[in-house]
Amino acid sequence: MFGRGVEIKTPDQVKLMRKAGLVVARALKATVAEVRPGISTGELDEIAAGVIASAGATPSFLNYGAEYGTPFPGVTCISVNEQVVHGIPGEQVLAAGDIVSIDCGAIVEGWHGDSAVTVTVGDPSPADHALSEATRQGMWAGIAAAKLGGRVTDISAAVEASVRADSPQWGIVSDFVGHGIGSAMHQVPDVPNQGRPGRGPKIVEGLCLAVEPIVVAGDPANATLDDDWTIVTIDGSRAAHWEHTMTVTKHGTWVLTAEDGGEAELTAAGVPFGPLAD
Repeated sequence: MFGRGVEIKTPDQVKLMRKAGLVVARALKATVAEVRPGISTGELDEIAAGVIASAGATPSFLNYGAEYGTPFPGVTCISVNEQVVHGIPGEQVLAAGDIVSIDCGAIVEGWHGDSAVTVTVGDPSPADHALSEATRQGMWAGIAAAKLGGRVTDISAAVEASVRADSPQWGIVSDFVGHGIGSAMHQVPDVPNQGRPGRGPKIVEGLCLAVEPIVVAGDPANATLDDDWTIVTIDGSRAAHWEHTMTVTKHGTWVLTAEDGGEAELTAAGVPFGPLAD
């Protein structure tokens, strides 16, 4: 630990997080491949559960929050249309034109990986495509801004600048933010998706962060449904959610939940790719 309880990992611990991250990446890939009209969110959750189980890993989300109240009942969070985040998978059946965010976490030998993607059911509308792409690009801009010696809010400022540059109409949800991650899924420090750079803990080797912008097409004001988990926009506007777990090594940036480690996106952005050697 250093500074305000921030957990710093050893190289071997980061490598275990990479293993967890790859489980998450494969679970999301398998789940996204089955997104289609007529499938239920519960069926999609079962697909992710199967991938995690077959890898010998443990789901991060299942029964999360039991000590505080209602335990989360799914392996994934699946949020549809106006559902912002924490949607509970179940009987809801997807229809053509839906926009769907799938959030997944897994644990390998006590270390977590956490990632989210947004997809559409069938061909996306131009508006939904633009919303999802602005969110995805904002995530990658934030990841690219992380440098050793920099500060956590350098990520925040980069996310915001990217989203705002795409369109001033997008609403950045401030109630839910990125976070530290490691031996627990949610750790300090928070990683906001907007704000001034140069603040927060210093980015050092062994610091692992989940960068996760959530952007809506309208007003970011939101409310919690009676299930105690599902967050929805008050004005009914649609939402997109993208997330990766990442770290910065002495060699460069390493995206632990991307199958290629983030190499393609980082190289395109002119950011050094920095995996740890096995």
